[in-house]
Amino acid sequence: MAKHGKRYNENAKLVDRNKLYEVDEAFAIVKQYAKAKFDESVEVAFKLGIDTRHADQQIRNAMVLPHGTGVSRTVLVFAKGDKAKAAEAAGAEFVGAEDLVEKIKDGWTDFDVAIATPDMMGTVGKIGRILGPKGLMPNPKTGTVTMDVENAVKEVKAGKIEYRAEKAGIIHAPIGKLSFEENALKENFNALAAAIIKAKPESQKGTYVKSVTLSTSMGPGIKLNPNHIA
Repeated sequence: MAKHGKRYNENAKLVDRNKLYEVDEAFAIVKQYAKAKFDESVEVAFKLGIDTRHADQQIRNAMVLPHGTGVSRTVLVFAKGDKAKAAEAAGAEFVGAEDLVEKIKDGWTDFDVAIATPDMMGTVGKIGRILGPKGLMPNPKTGTVTMDVENAVKEVKAGKIEYRAEKAGIIHAPIGKLSFEENALKENFNALAAAIIKAKPESQKGTYVKSVTLSTSMGPGIKLNPNHIA
């Protein structure tokens, strides 16, 4: 059995592991957690009753949380000409074309999000085996393959998150920092929950949202009532 520190154990006393909490209760408890030496991320995990082996039940999307994530993200944009200038003006840290592809081939991946204009995808495809496993490959489904690179960069900087159902049907996503106001965390959570519920596949049968767990980077999970979200 894993051993936990004093702070984790103190926080665990606030949580009844056999209870399904309402949203307001859960976030009130999280805000009572003893703080770590850093500003912990607040995360949520949705266990969905989907079969990801079927293409029509794979859930992948992106959204801008109402209050952002509290995390600064480094953006790289594959673009040329006016689109490259627009990306730079919007705040992208790295902008280029073949030069960046060669740099990445040499092992450099010091960025968090990659965006590309559609005309660059043939070139970017050459490093798909590097970017793909790291979750950095631009994708139209998440808005990272677009001609509107200016807006795409601004959305990432504003707190855009990408979420995807894993093989077991679980979606993990950050919804802010523990330093956020309680209402801000709840609004971020409700926005994400609403998006996931809206994405329910038509072919899905049975219970869609099986469980929802709220947690912090270093704290115990809190089980929410899946029937009373969004």
